[in-house]
Amino acid sequence: MAIATYGLVALDCQDPPALAEFYASVLGGEVKRYDDDWYDLYAPGGHRISFQRAPDHRPPDWPSADGGSQQLHLDFDVRDMDTAQAQVLALGATPLDLDDQGGSRGFRVYADPAGHPFCLCQEDREPKD
Repeated sequence: MAIATYGLVALDCQDPPALAEFYASVLGGEVKRYDDDWYDLYAPGGHRISFQRAPDHRPPDWPSADGGSQQLHLDFDVRDMDTAQAQVLALGATPLDLDDQGGSRGFRVYADPAGHPFCLCQEDREPKD
């Protein structure tokens, strides 16, 4: 029996409304303000991402020269990788690793405007056992 149910992922950032709007442009959905320091994105499918003001937020280094952690990253499935890439770059994403090895790797890595890493993943990829 489960102990809990999934609620949300919260991302620290310096500008919660701006980052919430970035992800709303990527995923769709509705942004709701809880207070000046917390915004929620209610994305299609019932998923929720929250954005919490952290004035001293420092994005993770990716890739890290010392092998450090990304802290976390988000994966988004897309049907057309090149179109999705053009769209997230136009919204302000930064490319981190675009070498999808001719499509065989199935994902490309970006940073959102606050520096959090996220991946665009080819929708039809097969899960590994």
